[in-house]
Amino acid sequence: MNFSTVISKSFYTDILIIGSGSAGSTAAIAASNGKYKVTLVERYGFPGGTSTQMLDTFYGFFTPSESPRKIVGGIPDKIVNALNQSGDIFLRPNTYGAGTGVNYNPEKLKQVWDNLLLKSGIQLFYHSTLVGVESTGETSTCIFFQKGMGFFSITAKRVIDASGDADYCHWAAIPYERAGENESAQSMTTTFRMANVEQQEYESAGGKRMLKERMAEAFEKGTYALPRKEGSAHEMCQPKCISTVAVKVVDLDPLDVEGITKAEIEGRRQAFIFEDFFRAEIPGYQNAKIIGLSHQIGVRETRRVYGEYRLTKKDCMTAKTFDDQIFLCGAPIEDHRKSDEGETETFWQYVPNGAVYGVPYGTIVPKESQNTWVVGRCFSATHDAHASCRSMAQTMSMGQAAGLAATLSLKTDQNAKNIDIYKLQDTLTHIGAILEMPDKIADTSRHGWKNN
Repeated sequence: MNFSTVISKSFYTDILIIGSGSAGSTAAIAASNGKYKVTLVERYGFPGGTSTQMLDTFYGFFTPSESPRKIVGGIPDKIVNALNQSGDIFLRPNTYGAGTGVNYNPEKLKQVWDNLLLKSGIQLFYHSTLVGVESTGETSTCIFFQKGMGFFSITAKRVIDASGDADYCHWAAIPYERAGENESAQSMTTTFRMANVEQQEYESAGGKRMLKERMAEAFEKGTYALPRKEGSAHEMCQPKCISTVAVKVVDLDPLDVEGITKAEIEGRRQAFIFEDFFRAEIPGYQNAKIIGLSHQIGVRETRRVYGEYRLTKKDCMTAKTFDDQIFLCGAPIEDHRKSDEGETETFWQYVPNGAVYGVPYGTIVPKESQNTWVVGRCFSATHDAHASCRSMAQTMSMGQAAGLAATLSLKTDQNAKNIDIYKLQDTLTHIGAILEMPDKIADTSRHGWKNN
């Protein structure tokens, strides 16, 4: 299609970020130092991506061990601090051991992202979908569709693809691996929230241990058409409300229009089967009802771009460090997919001895592009490594590094591959990022965030 004949308006920017999820929003904030024009484009009407559309817990800030360390800092801390100031967080242990999570109010988080983005002077475009890319020399012209404006273009010197699905890289013909080509792709999940839960009654009856036992029994006996034996239901910041990661949709392609349509319908169907199960079988849920489903079904992986470096399972499980590492991760491999026996369960593998691994700069720099970075779930990793390094604390850390790298590349007139990595690391450390395992044991008590 010749977009030049239908474009209604054109914009120019120094740094363009596509997708305002936790990675993209953090990248935009990091890039906004006042020297360069930063533009952030989002297909929905609010920022946050998975952090506000589906989930209510940040994972990856703390290592999952008996002596937890806080391993993420900088701009991600500003996000949590803002939520803490308004009384919208608490720390909670993970049901299956991925480490302490930061539970938050996702509706408040939308406003926190909005406020920080506006305060940073970022040009924002919501309700705008990328539909094409035209590369010319050292700039890229991205074509978007907005239902009120029609087609419009943004020409940028630097681009950060934080779209989740690697949409920019797809349209710009930057190579990637499609999830499911070599290993089974991770499943999709429609999260749901229930109100009027008597949490004390639930805990007195055995809490998560009891829930696990009754889910397994219902699955094995077929009394309810549950898709899995295990799942989580945890309290929210809002009193008497819970959120779940229980629905599991497999064997459908989220990049296929028919596949994603079927997945959305199946996710909702399963959610209300779970509602019946909870109300009838779980103490404390007798009068509970679903009050909300995730904005869309949660997608764990679609495209993973081939970067200058590709993070591997061996890197994760051997706690490897790198000279050019830009953040740390201690999360286990958490692989939501079908097992060989056809059961839809989750497989776990932990970094030994509560250790962490470093994530190198090359994982966010595409091999076949000079002025592009990829952050969030489309970064460069194998399937297994991706299943470890996809928590939101880590995706925010990717965005933080990419935003700073983009400004550094403009300042020094270098491309993404040739920036001074030591200067980038110094800048990251200066703003509070953590690049080495700290000695201090973190306070992961319910209200311990402020002590870290």
